[in-house]
Amino acid sequence: MSKLLKKLGRKTIIVNLDPANDNITYIPDIDIRNLINLENVMEKFELGPNGALLYCMEYLEKNIDWLLEQLRDEHGTNYIFDLPGQVELYSHHESLGVIFASLSNFANIQLCVVHLIDSHHCSDAAKFISALMLSLNAMLKIGLPHINLLTKVDLLKKHSDKLQFGIDFYTEVLDLNYLLECLDTDKFVNKYKKLNAALISIIEDYSLVSFQLVNMYDEGSLMNIKNSVDRANGYVFKAEEGRHINSMLACAMGVTDQNKDDF
Repeated sequence: MSKLLKKLGRKTIIVNLDPANDNITYIPDIDIRNLINLENVMEKFELGPNGALLYCMEYLEKNIDWLLEQLRDEHGTNYIFDLPGQVELYSHHESLGVIFASLSNFANIQLCVVHLIDSHHCSDAAKFISALMLSLNAMLKIGLPHINLLTKVDLLKKHSDKLQFGIDFYTEVLDLNYLLECLDTDKFVNKYKKLNAALISIIEDYSLVSFQLVNMYDEGSLMNIKNSVDRANGYVFKAEEGRHINSMLACAMGVTDQNKDDF
């Protein structure tokens, strides 16, 4: 995505906020590992990986000026914040919410959360319900403009014959009661049918969760996600960007920047 934004002429800064990100595939402009080291935390406080990660997030929260200072002179910039994937950070821990609030208040940065869900969850009804609850929880907990993505969609399309429903069922989150029927065939999961029915009811009552498909190797797919983020965080409506009015309206209405299919 950063390559695409730079190709479009946007100044882009990548911020790594995952202290456990050892197999990093990019060069971050700002890196939390320069502030705190996960292995040192584990050794000093005798914590496991998850406990040490929570400590690192709390440490960043208390030392948020370290991050804000590095962002201070970067005006007119697109930021990509790479965050840890541990569920507890978004489900019941408070530090990320405080960090997001600090970023939002600082220089009026317009944030948009891009939540990634592995598309293999679509192959199992129980896993998909779990993914839906996780997405809904994150949306309500974080309280920012939010986009849910199903990743590795190239594999999903390749094995679409193994899905119990069409791909639109999963992206649009259609009648979820059909998922309950799929659970009847699993004796273990069937024991929790009432619980799953209650979870489905909650998801449908809020009617907030939907997914977009993304193929990181396809520029057209990334362009669609870029447009969605632009609409969600208000970038497309900023007149000071000097963008042509037709381009702005096209993005606002969901028209892609390129005349080709998503995948």
